[in-house]
Amino acid sequence: MAKSNDSIKKILTVAFALCIVCSIIVSTAAVALRSKQQQNMELDRKSNILAVAGLYEEGVNVEEVFRSITPRVVNLQTGEYSDQFDPQTYNSFEAAKDPAQSITLSGEKENAGLSRQEKFSTVYLVGDPESPDQIILPIRGQGLWGLMRGYLSVQGDGNTIEGITFYSHSETPGLGGEVDNPNWKSQWDGKEVYAEPGSLEAAISLVKGGASSETEVDALSGATLTSNGVTNLVRFWLGPQGFGEYLARFRSGVESNEVQSASTDSNQTEGA
Repeated sequence: MAKSNDSIKKILTVAFALCIVCSIIVSTAAVALRSKQQQNMELDRKSNILAVAGLYEEGVNVEEVFRSITPRVVNLQTGEYSDQFDPQTYNSFEAAKDPAQSITLSGEKENAGLSRQEKFSTVYLVGDPESPDQIILPIRGQGLWGLMRGYLSVQGDGNTIEGITFYSHSETPGLGGEVDNPNWKSQWDGKEVYAEPGSLEAAISLVKGGASSETEVDALSGATLTSNGVTNLVRFWLGPQGFGEYLARFRSGVESNEVQSASTDSNQTEGA
């Protein structure tokens, strides 16, 4: 009588071997595709930067058009450019996780719901870097359901908004998700960040019932918490804790073209 091949030991052996083979296949694919995934992520980042600057069109060669944009690393405390990091590779999100390269934040509303903030961030200059047509700033903060990430473009005067976009969020479709709506985003064009010439406190905000001033944008209908989140994060990043000092140089006519040395930057102390 032939022995049965359905013993528990044989079944487990075959299952284990199958798992090993599948794991090897998946791991190999992940390693092989990692470079392509990183390239796609980089292409998406550049596409979003071009979009907020009004330079993106369907079918455009992103890499070619992006050559007209100059990335620079800015010391958020002083508002000056820094050569401590390579602007082509510096990752502010990773820096925010490193206690040595970031500061601890407290007060959820005042800090856009963030717990830590990087000391340095990358800006993107459209046109002549010494006198840019646009200054593109990375922004992020808590919405209703999670972190919202995007870019905001300010004209070379350091005050007039050119555009805004959110490339990552988890807001409710049809409500807070309307941050993706081109009609709503178009309302930001021409709005002003600051109400007073010498102030570092951003005045731009989302309001219910219709915007009535140059520092107001219509709130998202039925999405009060998302609207509040957008107001908080925009004010934070355009205020004194964010790019306020940097933009003040353009508003006063003094361009932020002084580059700090790495030794100077390394002596910056962590703020509260």
